[in-house]
Amino acid sequence: MSFRNRIRKLLPPYRKTGIRVMISISFTAVTVIGMFLLCGMLILRFSNATRILQQDTSQRMIEQINQQMDSYLRNIMQLSDTIYYRVLKDSDFSESAPVDALELLYEENRGNLVSISVFEENGSLAAAAPVYSLKDGVSPKQQQWFIQAMDQIENHHFSTPYVQNLFDYGKEHPWVISLSRYVELNYDGETRRGVLLIDMSFSELGQICRNADLPGGGYFYITDREGEIIYHPDQQLIYAGISQNNLVEDIPETDGIHQVQVDGVPYQAVVKTVGYTGWKLISLIPLKNLANDVDQYRWFGITLLLFIVFLLAFVNMHLSEYISGPLSRLNQAVNELGAGKEDVKFREEGCIEVRQLTHSIEAMVSTLRHLMDDIIQQEQNKRRLEMEVLQSQINPHFLYNTLDSVIWLTEIERYQDATRMVSALGKLFRISLSRGKIIIPLKDELEHARHYSTIQTIRYKERFETRISAEPDTENLYTLKLIIQPILENAIYHGMAVMDEDGLITVHAWRDENNLYIDVEDNGAGMPKETLDQLLDESKPFRKSKGSGIGVRNIHQRIQLAFGPEYGLEFFSEPDEGTLVRIHLPILDEQAAARYEKEGGQP
Repeated sequence: MSFRNRIRKLLPPYRKTGIRVMISISFTAVTVIGMFLLCGMLILRFSNATRILQQDTSQRMIEQINQQMDSYLRNIMQLSDTIYYRVLKDSDFSESAPVDALELLYEENRGNLVSISVFEENGSLAAAAPVYSLKDGVSPKQQQWFIQAMDQIENHHFSTPYVQNLFDYGKEHPWVISLSRYVELNYDGETRRGVLLIDMSFSELGQICRNADLPGGGYFYITDREGEIIYHPDQQLIYAGISQNNLVEDIPETDGIHQVQVDGVPYQAVVKTVGYTGWKLISLIPLKNLANDVDQYRWFGITLLLFIVFLLAFVNMHLSEYISGPLSRLNQAVNELGAGKEDVKFREEGCIEVRQLTHSIEAMVSTLRHLMDDIIQQEQNKRRLEMEVLQSQINPHFLYNTLDSVIWLTEIERYQDATRMVSALGKLFRISLSRGKIIIPLKDELEHARHYSTIQTIRYKERFETRISAEPDTENLYTLKLIIQPILENAIYHGMAVMDEDGLITVHAWRDENNLYIDVEDNGAGMPKETLDQLLDESKPFRKSKGSGIGVRNIHQRIQLAFGPEYGLEFFSEPDEGTLVRIHLPILDEQAAARYEKEGGQP
């Protein structure tokens, strides 16, 4: 049972007590008890009582720090168990390292961590999050944490603070405390020895101690089992050799309150051993300051006693209402929202932090609703368009006609044309697959159009000619897959099929600054303005054409879904003058194309 659950079990009434009552009772009880205790100590033996109070304060502070450190270290150890038993043991490193799972765990705990890394027995890096590269010349096998983990298999090992020198963090040089443990890695059924290393941010550990405020000019510091400093307020000065002061000359081995010597001066020391690590928490308060505090606060405490008790009830009632009222109403609104209520009202009232919190929650709810709607719509569009792209890759009617033409050419012994058609068909499907990629080189897209035109030219008995070209500055660019062939198909079926001869289709790729254009132009029948206006109008019903089966509207939507509304198709046509279809795309080099494939978003 965890510490939190033990507290809740010991204090069951508080679990159902409102915040207003809790604040009033807690403030009143703590203050009244403290004042009466102080009064009794002043009357009986003020000096001794003050020393006891200071000891109790030191113990509470060190217990609090110990609990925080215990919780902090236990969370890191639980994280270590999660990584080992739920990630590493379920992963086959011969196939791939579980980088995504480590990245997720790192993001969930990034406030406390610097890095998570896994090393093989030979010291090679098996996985890391976030992904950093090892520095040249650094051997993990020679690190103390690596040696301890391999020697003591069943234990967790915590290091003293040091500057992490394994990875290349750029200009950063993080101070860390490392947890290391022995792990077993699976390589295709073979178990290999390894080490899991979790680097904790030293600043988080230091913050726990810096938040403590001891009376009488006291301070905390932490050592390991051998007395090496883990945290000290003057740690940098001590490491730099500038100061050797403020260290206990002989640290007591047992926990509790002790009198010690620091540079020949008597101090009251409270020693506490941190679980799991054997570290020593030491709080120091000069004894002479404790005696001075007695004289300074004796009369001041008596004067404040009656005034505070008299004012307490009045202040607590108003203060608890001011703090708890807006929070209670905000909690009620959040509960209603969680229950599924749509028209939840958030009242911005109370102190500025509560008002800001209310405003932030309201804005967050509004943003989440809009984002959820947008994501749902985008995913629906994406799935629909991707399915149509898959359907457009193999047109059964086109395949049937092509194979029928191959048979016909073979029967009339036009073997050379039949060979050309079959070869072009094979290359057409190879480029169509493109290993599942969405973005392909422009030259492959043009080659795909060229093979398609070869097949159609043979089928239509050389009644038209296709010319495909590209400017030299476009040869290394990338484009969305399968956007030219459907337009060519429409040009053939709606333009060339009605012509007896002298049909011409030109495909030309050119670049203008940060824009790539691909023009598909034919000298066919052309289209009237009314038809052009309806081609990309989404308010008009979608009608499948004789050609590709999906039409140019699908191509336009795919381009805009991938790159944004400023890109897509443009049409220029006049009856009996032919048609020009201009494809407008962004400039994509190899890196941008790879990033798009990886992230699945706009480059």
